[in-house]
Amino acid sequence: MKHLIILNSLPGLWLGMVLLFLLPACGAMAEEDAWNARLKPFYFQDQLIEDGKDVIGLETPVRAEDGAMVPTRILAKIPQTPERYISDLWLIIDKNPSPLAGHFQLTPRSGKADMELRIRVDAYSPVRVVARTSDGRLHMTERFVKASGGCSAPAGTDLESAMKRLGKIRIKTRLEDTLLNPVATTLAISHPNITGLQKDQVTTLYIPPHYVKSIKVEFDGETIFNAETDISISENPNFRFYFIPGQEGTLTATITDTEGKVFTQQQQLTGTAPSPS
Repeated sequence: MKHLIILNSLPGLWLGMVLLFLLPACGAMAEEDAWNARLKPFYFQDQLIEDGKDVIGLETPVRAEDGAMVPTRILAKIPQTPERYISDLWLIIDKNPSPLAGHFQLTPRSGKADMELRIRVDAYSPVRVVARTSDGRLHMTERFVKASGGCSAPAGTDLESAMKRLGKIRIKTRLEDTLLNPVATTLAISHPNITGLQKDQVTTLYIPPHYVKSIKVEFDGETIFNAETDISISENPNFRFYFIPGQEGTLTATITDTEGKVFTQQQQLTGTAPSPS
C-alpha cells in the first residue's frame, strides 16, 4: 500500500514519465527472458556463453528498410590460425518463426572468419551471433533490429521466373597479390528460399516451403566452410567470406535445397604464389 500511495501522489505527468522509462526496460527484460528460458537452452543447453566483444562483432542496421533483406555482417576479432580459430558461428534471430538462420562451420583455412549475408527479420528482435573457438569456448555478440514481416513478405521476383533460374551459382573472388593472403569471395545463389509463410498473390494459398538447407565450399577438396541454413536467410542467398588459397586450384560450391536438388559450381583460381624463401 505504501508504494501505491507514493504513485498516487505523483502528478500525472511524472507518472507518465515513470511508465515511459519502465516499459522499454520491461521489454528488454522480456527479450532476455525469452533467450535464457527457451533459445539458449535449446541451442546450447547449459554451456557458458561469454561476452564476445574481443572475439566476434556483428553489424546490422538499427532499422531495416526491408525486413526480408536485412544486410548483416559478422566480423571476427581474431585471426584464423591452427593454434586458435573460430570453428563455428550461429546466427540467431530471436523473434523469427525459425530463429536459427544459419550454423557455419569454419576452418583455419579461412584466414579470417568474417561473413556477410542478408537475413529475414519477422518482428522487432535481437539478432545474435555466437562463436565457438577451437578451445571449445562460446562467445556472443548481439544487436537489436527494428524490422517486421520479413518471413511472410511476398517474394521480390516472380516465382515462375525464379524457378527458371533455380540453382544458378556465381562465384567471384577478389585476388590479392599473393595467394597466401585471405581472399574475399562472394557466393551468389539463385533460389527463392520460400519460407512456407508466404502467400500466392493470386490464390491467396500458402506456398510450400522450399529453401537452401546446406552449403559446402571446398578448395581442391579441402573444406573452407560448411553451413546449415534455414528460412531466415533471404531469397537469392548471397554470402561474402574469406579463404587462403595457398596455391592455384579449384574452388567448389555445392548447394542442397529442401527438395533434394543439388547444385554445383566451380571456379579455377590462378595468381601469384611466391616460392618459399
